[in-house]
Amino acid sequence: MGQDKDDLKKKKRKKRSRSNEKSVELVVANEAKQLQQQEQEKVIANEDNQKPKQQQQANQNPNKKKKKNQESFPFGNYKNYYGYRISNDMDEDPRLKVLKKEWFQGKDCLDIGCNSGVMTIHIANKFGCRSILGVDIDSSRVGDAQWHLRNFVRKQNHAKPGEKKSSSVGGGAAGSQEQSISLSNGEIKTGNRETKDLFQIVSFQKENFVHTRNLDENRYDTILCLSVTKWIHLNWGDDGLITLFSKIWRLLNPGGIFVMEPQPWKSYEKNRRVSETTAMHHRTIVLRPEHFQEILLDKIGFRTVEDLTSSLSGVSKGFDRQILAFQK
Repeated sequence: MGQDKDDLKKKKRKKRSRSNEKSVELVVANEAKQLQQQEQEKVIANEDNQKPKQQQQANQNPNKKKKKNQESFPFGNYKNYYGYRISNDMDEDPRLKVLKKEWFQGKDCLDIGCNSGVMTIHIANKFGCRSILGVDIDSSRVGDAQWHLRNFVRKQNHAKPGEKKSSSVGGGAAGSQEQSISLSNGEIKTGNRETKDLFQIVSFQKENFVHTRNLDENRYDTILCLSVTKWIHLNWGDDGLITLFSKIWRLLNPGGIFVMEPQPWKSYEKNRRVSETTAMHHRTIVLRPEHFQEILLDKIGFRTVEDLTSSLSGVSKGFDRQILAFQK
């Protein structure tokens, strides 16, 4: 009997011993894990310290890098388009030299894809349009255009007293100085004559020309589409291009002029990846720029075409493009 009690006590002691051993093992295991985790954290911290400073800043501000990469212009709506298109030593866009005064003087005109509106304003001032509307898909560019217009008019209204003045846009003797815009930066140079308040002539509005119905009731004597066809083509494909040409035809008065400056195919290649949409349409485009003239004459219905390119000079490299004038 006494021996049984002793055996029972021994068994209890063994159980407690095993339990204590397991507890110790768990504690040791937990401590080992904690030590291992601390060592890993130290390694990571050391690796971070060894990274270049720029990379660390990028990791701390991932949105900053992402935002910069996201800044793109899928519609060709560059902020300072004229700043790199026109040479620094030029005050006037060389395309103005090939445009004919009779296409604009006393006429109602439309400028599709006007960007910051500098060319639109200069056409109105130089040729004396009765009205000219500039439309652009980007509200920011339309805002820039309205700023340039206000700045131009302000410069007119603050012309020096005693200067010889004429009464209307596009007027004055051939040898008189004109008020001109420095197209590279939007600055105004005031000459010897005061023009009519351009607020009465020039206007700008945001429109997606391919889709809008806001212009359907309007009619124009001259429509310009300068370095815009590529962006419409890449964003809306062949169907968008035909819509552009057909709508221009409908909006023109009989005998009206359509001035087009199409970008060459190599320019499409350069910009095809600005968005998923442009990349997709680039793969499916059938109507190349070299086909546009034939489409406009044979399919759309324009009667004649005049190539103005030979008279173009002084354009910055990469912008020496064909300019065509079609008559309805």
